[in-house]
Amino acid sequence: MSADNRLTIWGRPNSVNVQKVLWCLAELGAGFQRIDAGMQFGRNTEADYLAMNPNGRIPTLVDGDFVLWESNAILRYLCLAHGGEASLYPRQPRQRAAVERWLDWTLSTVQPIERPLFWGLVRTPPAARDMNALQKAADEAASMWRILDTHLSTRAYVEAESFTLADIALGCYARRWFGVEGVVKPELPHMMNWYRRISQREGFIHHVAPPLS
Repeated sequence: MSADNRLTIWGRPNSVNVQKVLWCLAELGAGFQRIDAGMQFGRNTEADYLAMNPNGRIPTLVDGDFVLWESNAILRYLCLAHGGEASLYPRQPRQRAAVERWLDWTLSTVQPIERPLFWGLVRTPPAARDMNALQKAADEAASMWRILDTHLSTRAYVEAESFTLADIALGCYARRWFGVEGVVKPELPHMMNWYRRISQREGFIHHVAPPLS
């Protein structure tokens, strides 16, 4: 059995952090199996899961006898261990550092700002939504996304002219931003052009494009 066939991903498919990993695997052409865990599926608070991932979060990667948690760490590992000649994770130091910057930005900035808006509009019943608070959340998120929109005004992809892990990580959150409805959002033309481009990739279509839930 090949190494790729031993890859197992623990996590539910509608988790943005799981989607990043699944999309990366699709880009690499790596075989894997996925086991539902988290929210309605449970399992992530059970002893056997916590033995793998003491944070009790998803995703968790199992590659033979190797276990890894934290989604961006998993992305890096997959490129190094199963990427072959793929250019998702550049080797040149400056290019790699630039990609790393955006990976850090998704977790330090994008995720905490995006989360209230997504949960409020997608995972909260309409009767329980505070639309004034959600519009404020949308305005805050828009300020953040303008940074990326400006950056994309001079390039086809987040870094250089090639598709990298930065596009995967940010693309999953952009799916949520463009997919939520019920609030006023500004036009972000450069970001939209980039989003249209990356949303045609098979990994996005299969793992990120399905309805938000």
